[in-house]
Amino acid sequence: MWPFSLSMLGLKKNSDFVAVYHSGKSYANRYLIMYAMKNGMDSVRIGISVSKKVGNSVVRHRVKRLIRESCRLHDARFKQGYDLVIIARRAAAGRSYDEIESAVLHLMSLHHIRLPHEGAETKVPD
Repeated sequence: MWPFSLSMLGLKKNSDFVAVYHSGKSYANRYLIMYAMKNGMDSVRIGISVSKKVGNSVVRHRVKRLIRESCRLHDARFKQGYDLVIIARRAAAGRSYDEIESAVLHLMSLHHIRLPHEGAETKVPD
């Protein structure tokens, strides 16, 4: 089963990642770095990168799952038409879902991709 809804697809090719790195704008917080670039499509495409510096394969996979789940649960609140690359920092290892979710939403807000939602404030990690 595909982990994203139909409006949210994954970046797969290295060339797609490189294009976002070179042409996109980046913001970062304590746990994540996010590059964003308009793609001219009716969907959000997300690529997640977790290097070996973050930890062993179990730790890396857990961080990747937490990021993917944060994006999946909030995909209805994201503007369409963007390619995103999310890179996990070493500090992301061992963090709870709430901390990773907060970091993802914070970066989405900085990129102006997140649509406003009444009554919800994002905790800002440093």
